[in-house]
Amino acid sequence: MMKNIKLITQYDGTDFCGWQCQDNGRSVQQTLQDAISQLTGEKITLYGCSRTDAGVHAAGHVSNFRTESNIPPERFSYALNVLLPQDLKVLTSCEAPEDFNARFKAKSKRYRYCIQYGISPQALWNRYAYYSPKAPDIEKMQQAAHAFVGEHDFRGFQASGGTAKSTVRRILSCEVSQISPNVVAIDIEGTGFLYNMVRIIAGTLLFVGIGKISADSISDIIASGSRKRGGKTLTPCGLMLMEVKY
Repeated sequence: MMKNIKLITQYDGTDFCGWQCQDNGRSVQQTLQDAISQLTGEKITLYGCSRTDAGVHAAGHVSNFRTESNIPPERFSYALNVLLPQDLKVLTSCEAPEDFNARFKAKSKRYRYCIQYGISPQALWNRYAYYSPKAPDIEKMQQAAHAFVGEHDFRGFQASGGTAKSTVRRILSCEVSQISPNVVAIDIEGTGFLYNMVRIIAGTLLFVGIGKISADSISDIIASGSRKRGGKTLTPCGLMLMEVKY
């Protein structure tokens, strides 16, 4: 009997070329598919909630696949983790409804972007945070973050190469907080995102924090649709997919 299996996975994206299968690199999707196929003896197609870019991490990525294997759904996580590398692990596995699709059923996604700052970077954060030698004003960043909440045309927060037909997106929340000494986190939840949108928002908020952009100008920058008025696109290492809601 065919079953639809839902996986929640966690991975360090540093040494992956991204989620999606590619001919010229080590992808999360291919690595996970290969492990499932080895376990079940079936040719598996894995559907993912988000095609994270090279270097981007995930704390709660969701995917699903169909199988006729008699392995209990909740045991897939244990069996797969024996086969998977140290930088990719399955947190939980369960049987999902027949019509569940990790990508198309998602209602919202929450990302976190981390920025470390200080005289020198911290070794334990180098793989997971962008480094700013200048300490940002977190209060000003939080003030500016509120302007991103709501439905807006975010065409000025899309990197070149984006192929979205519409650039209107809805942001449910945008919060800035201190999570560790000399480390600030930007948490953004939205119903959808444009290409590199979170990294550009993070760069814009960092520019607010270090005084390159005023906190009260964010609404005007969004309305202008100009990519040049926002901050730079921060590196992928600071970005992590935290949670997907269905």
